[in-house]
Amino acid sequence: QVTGYLDDCTCDVETIDAFNNYKLFPRLNELLESDYFRYYKVNLQKPCPFWEDNSHCGMRDCAVQPCPSDEVPDGIRSGSYKYSEEANSLAEECEEAKRLGAVDDSLSKETRQAVLQWAQHDDSSDSFCEADDIHSPDAEYVDLLLNPERYTGYKGPDAWKIWNSIYEENCFKPQNVKRPLASGRGESFIYLTEWVSRVCVEKRAFYRLISGLHASINIHLSARYLLQDTWSEKKWGPNVTEFQQRFDEVLTRGEGPRRLKNLYFLYLIELRALSKVLPVFERPGFQLYTGNESQDAQTKHLLLEILHLAKSFPLHFDENSFFAGNKKEAAKLKEEFRLHFKNISRIMDCVGCFKCRLWGKLQTQGLGTALKILFSENLIEKIPESGPSYGFQLSRQEIVALFNAFGR
Repeated sequence: QVTGYLDDCTCDVETIDAFNNYKLFPRLNELLESDYFRYYKVNLQKPCPFWEDNSHCGMRDCAVQPCPSDEVPDGIRSGSYKYSEEANSLAEECEEAKRLGAVDDSLSKETRQAVLQWAQHDDSSDSFCEADDIHSPDAEYVDLLLNPERYTGYKGPDAWKIWNSIYEENCFKPQNVKRPLASGRGESFIYLTEWVSRVCVEKRAFYRLISGLHASINIHLSARYLLQDTWSEKKWGPNVTEFQQRFDEVLTRGEGPRRLKNLYFLYLIELRALSKVLPVFERPGFQLYTGNESQDAQTKHLLLEILHLAKSFPLHFDENSFFAGNKKEAAKLKEEFRLHFKNISRIMDCVGCFKCRLWGKLQTQGLGTALKILFSENLIEKIPESGPSYGFQLSRQEIVALFNAFGR
C-alpha cells in the first residue's frame, strides 16, 4: 500500500524498490559479509547519561556473553594493540555463545591480526555522534553476522521510555504535540502529522529521519521474530501480526504508511551520502586494511562498484534545500541539528537490552556519518588525490557503521 511520491523529494517508492532490490542490495549484502565490515567495536558498558538506569533486560536474547578476559588477547581487550607471546598462548578460541541472542564477540586468529592494523585508521573525530572511546577497556569487537538485529523480547515501558525521550526531547517539536508510543493512546497522532506538514524542510527532515530509523528497527524485529522457543530449538521468522500493529493504516490511524515512507526517506539520505563520499574511497592510497591483501583488493573493488552504482541513481535527494536561507539562521539551525543528533546517539547508552543497544548505536553512528558527509561536501571536493586529507576523514568505525546502517 506504500506507493507513489515521497514528500520533499522528486523520487517515488517504486523507483527505489527496483533500484535497491535488483541492483544495489545483493552487492551491498556481499560487502557486509567481508571481514572489514563485519567487525564493529562497541562499548556496551557506558552508563546512561540522562537517568539512573538499572533496568537491564534480564531476558536471555538481550544478553551479552563476553569471553573471559584471560581468553581474549590483551591487544583486543585493552586497546593497547600490543601482542605478547604469552597473551597469544592463552588465547584459546572463545566458546561460541551458548544462547542465540547473546552478543558473540569471539574473533578468529586471522582477524586478531587485522584488528591491530585497524587501530591506526580510527583517529578521526565524530561531528554528529557521541563516539564510543574505542580504546576503553570496556570496548570490544563484535561480529555483526553472529549477532543479527532481531526480536529480543525487549519491550514495554523501558523501550517506550527510550523512544519517547528521542522524540520528545530531541525532535524540533512543540511541547504540546505528544508522541504516543503506548497502545491505546492514538488520539494525538493527528496533531503530529499536522505539525510535520507545517514546519521548515530541515526540521521536517530531522523528524522523518528519526521516524525512518524507528521504522527500520521495528521492521527487523517483526521480520526476525521468535516464533518458537522450546528446549530443543528456537525458530525465527516473519511475524505479520507484529508488523501490522506497527504499520497497518487502520490500526495506526493512518500513521503506519507514513512511517514506512519515512524509511524510504532515510534510505534516500544515506544513498545520497554514499554518492557524495566516492572521492574519499577512490583515492589510490585508501585501503580497507585487514591484512589479507587479495581479499582487501576485492573488497575495495566491490565497495567502489557500490558507490558508483549509488552515484548513478537517477532521482537523488537534493540536499541543497537544507540550510539554504539566511546564512546566520542557517548556521544556527545546522548547529541545532548536530547537537540534537548527538543527544540521540547518547540516548542509545540508556537502552536496557544490549543486543538492541549494539544495533541502535551502530545505526545512529551510521546516520550521523551520512549527515557528516552531506554537510562536508566542500571539504570532500578539496581532498587531494594523494597524501593526507586533513580536511575530511572517516574512521574505520564510521565506515563500518555507515554501510551496515544502510544495509539495515
